[in-house]
Amino acid sequence: MNIILLGPPGAGKGTQAKILAKKFNIPQISTGDILRGAVKEQTPMGIKAKGFMDAGALVPDGVVVGIVEERLAKDDCSGGFILDGFPRTVAQADALKEMLVSHGKAIDHVVSVEVDSEELLQRITGRRTCRGCGKGFHIAFNPPKIAEKCDDCGDELYQRDDDSEETMRKRLDVYNAQTSPLIAYYTKESLLRGIQGTGSIESIQQALLKILEGARE
Repeated sequence: MNIILLGPPGAGKGTQAKILAKKFNIPQISTGDILRGAVKEQTPMGIKAKGFMDAGALVPDGVVVGIVEERLAKDDCSGGFILDGFPRTVAQADALKEMLVSHGKAIDHVVSVEVDSEELLQRITGRRTCRGCGKGFHIAFNPPKIAEKCDDCGDELYQRDDDSEETMRKRLDVYNAQTSPLIAYYTKESLLRGIQGTGSIESIQQALLKILEGARE
């Protein structure tokens, strides 16, 4: 089964993708991970990507799709895959579709994990990280026993720059501008199903499985 998970930053799609990957024994493919992997392995597309990255430029869609194509050609993708964080734009979705067709493949299902923007802000901006050991906390959902102190090593907790409200709002603006049009794109393709990304990890997983296992029948 070939799956795409859509959702704004902080929606929890990465967590859900890991659970699905284990259940269905198919790889979770994160664009950031495979981009770094391709650069490290010096694949043909990785070498191209490094040139853009070293110049401080965005990696073009054609190169990103090429790196995805390299990853999907590996043996562990023969039984399916989960794309997490890709495609990000309609142009990437078009290129992905064309690439998959050329290999006799197709996307089976697209699931959008939907979470209200204000809840996303609460989730992300409440994160705190220990300066000493790196352990993560959340001021609302997993608070430390002593305010601003790590339970394990006692060092100071801090908020990472990318967890600030200003940064998070910018990321949501980018998502809404670039990635939200994919909702309409995949609805037109009759592939999209939406689920609520609120509640427990287990309840969200059950909603996902209801869609995906139904799609297998």
